[in-house]
Order: sequence, then structure tokens, then C-alpha cells
Amino acid sequence: MRPGAQPNMQQIMKQAQKMQQQVAQAQAELAEAELTGAAGNGLVTVVITGLGEFKSVKIDPKVVDADDVETLEDLVLAAIHNAAEAQRELAESKMGPATGGFSLPGF
Repeated sequence: MRPGAQPNMQQIMKQAQKMQQQVAQAQAELAEAELTGAAGNGLVTVVITGLGEFKSVKIDPKVVDADDVETLEDLVLAAIHNAAEAQRELAESKMGPATGGFSLPGF
């Protein structure tokens, strides 16, 4: 654009519509994605969608010890953190290109 020239409103609207379509596509892909977080060499696993909805928790019976509940709690928490980090990375990779590097709340 030339210095002092007015932006082409039609072009800006086209770019906004394209960005909106890309964001919608990225959100659809995130909704379909399922990621697994694990801890304790897979003794505890957590499944989360690309949008951050937790789907399931699996605990291997070998890790259940009534005398050591703290270890199980730590493993569950570690698996949740692992899944959440995988979800955050996926959301960044999908939403980044769609938003041109702008950060959107919740993604």
C-alpha cells in the first residue's frame, strides 16, 4: 500500500473471511483430534480432545495400592499435565497459521 493511501475495504473483508474459514477448519480438526497423556510408563493414561475436553482416564491395576494413594494421585496428575501439554501444542500448531500468529482466547 502506498504511503497515505486508504486500505481497500473489500480486500480487508476478503482476508477476514478467509481467516474466519481457516479458524473454523482448525477448530473442527481440533474437535476431532484425540491425544493421550501418560505417566508411570503407561500405567496411567488420560485421553483429551484437541479442544481440551477430557475423555477418559485409564489406570493399570498394578499401580493401585491402598497403602500408597499418593503415588497414584501423582501419576494421574502427571498424565493430565502430559495430555494438556500435547493439546496446547496441537492447538498452537493448528490455530497459529489460521490466525496469522494472533493469539485467540482459549486457544
